[in-house]
Amino acid sequence: MPNSPNTRLQLLLEDAGWGSAQLALAIGKVGAERDLGLVCHRTTAGRWMEGVQPRPPFPALILECLSHRLGRRVTAREAGLTRAPAAVADLSFEADPVRKLTHLTDAELDPQRRTPPGAGVFTLSALALPYLPSPSRAADRLPGRPRDAGAEQMRTMAAVFAAAADRHGGQHVRASLSAYLAHQVIPRLHTATRGQARADVLSAAAQLTLLLAGMCVDAGHDGAAQHYQQIAARLAADADDRTTLAITLRTMAAHAHDLSHHTPAVLDLAEQAARYARHAPPAVRSYAQIQLAVLQAHHDRHAALNSLSRAEQLYTRADNTPGPFGSYPPGALQYQRASMLATLGDHTAALKALTVSLRMRAPGERLPEALTRARLAETHLRLGHLDQALPHWRAFLDVYPTLNSLRASRSLTAAARHLRPYRRHHGAAGVLDSVHALAGTRI
Repeated sequence: MPNSPNTRLQLLLEDAGWGSAQLALAIGKVGAERDLGLVCHRTTAGRWMEGVQPRPPFPALILECLSHRLGRRVTAREAGLTRAPAAVADLSFEADPVRKLTHLTDAELDPQRRTPPGAGVFTLSALALPYLPSPSRAADRLPGRPRDAGAEQMRTMAAVFAAAADRHGGQHVRASLSAYLAHQVIPRLHTATRGQARADVLSAAAQLTLLLAGMCVDAGHDGAAQHYQQIAARLAADADDRTTLAITLRTMAAHAHDLSHHTPAVLDLAEQAARYARHAPPAVRSYAQIQLAVLQAHHDRHAALNSLSRAEQLYTRADNTPGPFGSYPPGALQYQRASMLATLGDHTAALKALTVSLRMRAPGERLPEALTRARLAETHLRLGHLDQALPHWRAFLDVYPTLNSLRASRSLTAAARHLRPYRRHHGAAGVLDSVHALAGTRI
């Protein structure tokens, strides 16, 4: 039978003042920004208006473009895209978080489909999270001992998974964490039905889900990571756990920043994280404040320096409760300090902060240490210190074979790019040869 016209999409385009050509152009621009390698023609967009359902990742891109154009969040249902493949509506923030987590982890464990269709596109519109509790009331259940035995076991496993990711990279343990969520956590979410026990389980599940989001980021699956972040936010909000919610919002802001998004919407997310962390332990408040400083550096130098000062003051009061959600490594704080200073243009001060960060890295922080080494080398080179940069790149290359991390792979590619102009330098040529050997090809 012929398709029925998608009148909902047509009305949205009228509100946006767009036709099919403008929609196709906007989608092409967003696709290019995300390096998706796709082409969208005016005739293709016209067929969507006639009722043809777009294939992934186009539904998510349509919603992203319309949300940006109209200045509000456009849902799949509002755009008439609920019949599109990948069940875009089922992956929305409004979807039941447990059902959404089940859908995603099932796909993670399917050898034929590592990522659900439609989950692979990072969208700025998804940073707006409705239905969150007020940040004004102190209702933290962390870092206290959970009352539910299952939740306590989940927190123990969160520490194990986090330590493994720090040591070898997120891709190394992503499947294991997905299986643990699918086979242990989700069934517990269905059986813990009321009171403090359910709140404890929701909170612990939120933390594990946020860890999986980080592993997806480390694999370059930014869209899937964003869905896991949304699930973590919903679970933390349902648990009335503002500390984990603050950590989640801060993580979302950092993820967007690392993808080169520094818009006011991303800054607002970092500000929300700081507000939700208001009654959290000092380590978490410092964690939120330093990311706020990193984002503010793109907008307001004075505000960024003030947030940095607050983050450092809070850190002096931190007791760093054991576990990935109760402590903040000092090396990580200095690494973020360096990022903020580099944005402000003070690369000499950033170099000092990175040097301190490297000195403070614990033995188990193998991946963070390697990334710090790479950043140190790049900063030295920016300042004209080629001879000082080379030992850091050599140290990075020594540990690189033990890592399974896209961030490490990107640092390897960056090393080749930075060193290529110096290939006639004897020391640089040796490092460049090692880079090429590890990459398995000429970069």
